[in-house]
Amino acid sequence: MADQVTRGSIEAAAKVVGSSKYVIRTPLIKVDPGKFGVSPDVQLYLKLEGMQNTGSFKLRGIVNSMARLSGKADETPPGGFVTMSAGNYGRSFAYVCNELGVRAKVVMPLTAPQNRVDVIRSYGVDVERLPSSEMMARVDRCVAEEGMTFMHPFDDPRLIAGYGSLGLEILEDLPDVEIVVVCCGGGGLLAGVAAAIKLSGNEAKVFGVEPEGACTMYLSLKEGRAVSKPDAKSVAGGLAPPFAGKLTYSIVKQHVDKVVLVTDSEIIDAVRTLYQNGIVAEPSGAAGLAALRCNKIGDVAGKKVVLIISGSNVSPVELSELIK
Repeated sequence: MADQVTRGSIEAAAKVVGSSKYVIRTPLIKVDPGKFGVSPDVQLYLKLEGMQNTGSFKLRGIVNSMARLSGKADETPPGGFVTMSAGNYGRSFAYVCNELGVRAKVVMPLTAPQNRVDVIRSYGVDVERLPSSEMMARVDRCVAEEGMTFMHPFDDPRLIAGYGSLGLEILEDLPDVEIVVVCCGGGGLLAGVAAAIKLSGNEAKVFGVEPEGACTMYLSLKEGRAVSKPDAKSVAGGLAPPFAGKLTYSIVKQHVDKVVLVTDSEIIDAVRTLYQNGIVAEPSGAAGLAALRCNKIGDVAGKKVVLIISGSNVSPVELSELIK
C-alpha cells in the first residue's frame, strides 16, 4: 500500500504546489536553541509552515488533490465535495473549493473551536457539527444520499504527495539535515515528509510526535495495523482524529524511524515558548518542539534538527488562555 506514494508522485506534486497561486514557499530559519529550551549544542531549524496561506500545511495536499479540477465545471463532481476536519484541513479545503466555485461541506467535531467553524463557513461552505464518533457515518450518508465525493483529510495518496513537497523544500534548503521532527494526527504530513526524505536517498531520521491522549499512530505501530481510538482527545485538536489512516500507517511504518508521545501540558509549554520568541503556533504545530524540549527524540547533540511548525491557526482568546 505504501507504494501508492512514490518519489515520482511527490516530485510531480511539488511541481503542482510550486506553481500554484495559492501556496507559498515557507521559510526555514536557524534559531538559537537555548531560547527554545533546547540543548545549546543542537543546530536547530524551524520550518515555519504556519506562515502558509490559510495558516497551515494542509493547502499543499489539497491543491495537489484538486489540481485535476482546474476550475472547469465539466470536471467537477456534480454533488460537490465533502470532508471532515477539526479545523485546518477544513479551512484550506473550503478556501480552495470557494476559489474553484465547487459545492462543499465540512463535517466537524463538536469539540472544534467556534472561531474555526466561523472561518470555514465564511468561505461559503456548509458545516455540520457532530460527535467525533459519528462523523464518518455522516460523510458516508453525504456520499450515498447527496452524490458528494469524499475528500479524505489525511489518507489519500495525492494529499500525502502534496505534503511531501514540504519535505523536498527542507532537503533543498538544508541538504545535510540529520533529524526532522513532524507532528502526527491522521499521519498525512508525517507520511508525506518521511516519504519525500527517505525516497530521495537522504539518511536523515524522521520522528513523528503525537499527544498521549490521541496516540492512534503510536498504537497502530504497536499493534501492527491501523487502529481506531474513538475517545481520542487533546489540547492539540488537529492531532486527535479518531483513527489512523491505513495508507498513512503503511507509509509511516516503512519510512518513519519512531513515533513519540507528549502530554498536553508539554504541548502548552511549547506553544508558550514559541510565542515568547515571536512565533505564533497552534498546539498541533508546537508538538514537535514539545518532544525536543522534553528529550524524547533521542541523541540530538551536535545534530542539524528541523522542527516543522505546522500551523498558526489559534485565536487571540485561545492563545491567551494557553500562554497565561
